[in-house]
Amino acid sequence: MTKKIAQITVLGLLAAAFVFLPALSRAEGSTTNAPASSDQTHAQPGKHGNLPFHGNLSAVDTKAMTLTVGKLTLQVTPDTVITKNGKSATLADGVVGERVGGAYTKAADGKLKAITLHFGGKPEKKNKEVSGSGSSQ
Repeated sequence: MTKKIAQITVLGLLAAAFVFLPALSRAEGSTTNAPASSDQTHAQPGKHGNLPFHGNLSAVDTKAMTLTVGKLTLQVTPDTVITKNGKSATLADGVVGERVGGAYTKAADGKLKAITLHFGGKPEKKNKEVSGSGSSQ
């Protein structure tokens, strides 16, 4: 009788081990699939390796040729293409607080090099007029 009780106990312990062992091993080496916190946003490179950015212009330094958007400080070079409301512009045309977007790359020295800068909001698309008069009644 004691032999049967010992066998049942051993088999019960083995069964419990088989049930809980996979759950324990998954918990130890698991990584969460949760999205990154809002403080750590990482842009994905575009098809040319450029990273997009957008936000409100925090600072402009025309002497150091830099601008700050949020936590990004971007280096402006002679190769940077700058536009404002769809027209060619310069770094000095940027106004603190206005919307800015564009693309940048990370240089070998760790600096963020602006490739394109677009000051102001996106240009509004003009609606085609249905009637030629355009007057309202």
